[in-house]
Amino acid sequence: MDMKPIIVKDLVDIVSGELMQDSVNEVVLHGAYRLKQVKYSNTALFISKRIVDWKKLEPFFPIILVTDCDYRQKDLPRDVIVIKVANTEEAYWKFVHYYRDQFKIPVVAITGTSGKTTTKEMIKHILSSEIKVSATNLSSNSRTAFLQYLLNIEDETEAAIIETAVGSPGDVSNAGKYFKPTIGIITNIGEHHLNYCKTLEGYIEAKGEMLQIIDPMGTLIINTEDVNTSKIDMTNFSGRIIRIGQHASCNFRASNIRFSLNGMKFTLHHNMKKYDLFVPGFGEHQVYNALAAIAAVYEMGITIPKAAVQLLSFKQLKKHLQLFEGINDSILIDDTWSITTTSLKAALEVLNELGKNKKKVAVIGTITDLGSYGYIIHERAGELIVDIGVDVLITVGKHASIMADHVVALGMDVPVYKFNNSINVYQLLKDIVDANTILLIKGDMYTKALHELAKQLKSSPLSSE
Repeated sequence: MDMKPIIVKDLVDIVSGELMQDSVNEVVLHGAYRLKQVKYSNTALFISKRIVDWKKLEPFFPIILVTDCDYRQKDLPRDVIVIKVANTEEAYWKFVHYYRDQFKIPVVAITGTSGKTTTKEMIKHILSSEIKVSATNLSSNSRTAFLQYLLNIEDETEAAIIETAVGSPGDVSNAGKYFKPTIGIITNIGEHHLNYCKTLEGYIEAKGEMLQIIDPMGTLIINTEDVNTSKIDMTNFSGRIIRIGQHASCNFRASNIRFSLNGMKFTLHHNMKKYDLFVPGFGEHQVYNALAAIAAVYEMGITIPKAAVQLLSFKQLKKHLQLFEGINDSILIDDTWSITTTSLKAALEVLNELGKNKKKVAVIGTITDLGSYGYIIHERAGELIVDIGVDVLITVGKHASIMADHVVALGMDVPVYKFNNSINVYQLLKDIVDANTILLIKGDMYTKALHELAKQLKSSPLSSE
């Protein structure tokens, strides 16, 4: 998708630059700040690094180079237009701010340990029936992609939804510089990315940057029952706070939550009215995702009945507690998109609910990005397993074995198996799984071994596609 076009002579004014040659009427259709981001002609490339070898860029000429490097005209290919600036980074942010400020539309930014992608996709699905929406792709939310997502907003765009992950402190603030959200959502805050955030407090603080990036007259949507979210200091937030959850004080409250065929049924309470809703996808956490999505679209003028109708056709995301027929006529729950203690708790609760009167087997991989907290967080995961319960536990990976050891140390009297890799897991499952078994496989998108194992174990989908 092309950005809203900018003529070169206007770009010169935007970045306070000086044009080295007469190409004022050339049009800018794309933007980049790294060489590998240049994939189309008419790209404005903001780069301080001197380019000597132009051959890789030739297929994308003409190109507009915004730089603080000195180039001699005779050293430049004919289709390279140079805008000389005093400071490339400052020029880049002038361009970003100018572009964002052209659009007076609602922009939703979503952060949280889990539920970000699902909530974002729900909002996109609900809005898309009414208006043109720009959104981040699935969970592709790295800081290097922000420019392209911003430039995907153009004249016809009526709303944008941005997923803002936290790999390290400053990531949410950085996203705010690009998107200037009018609505912010914090789904929940668990324990993740402690390798860069150092402590849980640092991670909470990094998520709390959301309050600083929302428009002063904007809206913050939070899960009022999430313990770590409640630790964020909200006293200086000048916008509106909308609370979701099951407590009577919530602006969007769920009650009578229950499992149903392919999803969850619940009653939504808002402004003294009640609505009976269904959301595809299993687990109480899915109801919270739906509450956040409904609260956001309501802020943008979509009625609750309209949102409820749209939710009925929401497609459950792949590898997010997705049901399949498994080996030996068992039921398989594939939850191999991500793993944190927050999402593990949700998955085990779904396993328990769907596995009533069945043998419940959990295959669990390593929780990554924990730094020095790896041992204690895996022990905490073991405590979750004991609290919620399974009939057979299988861990895959060196650090995942800490969970298994802790479960045994806590005295949980069930078969526990530890494997460094998944090679022998399939054979074990073939022997212990039958038609009365429900099997959860839980890991993250980077653990190829678990993905391959899940593929081996499944035959056909049980949940609606």
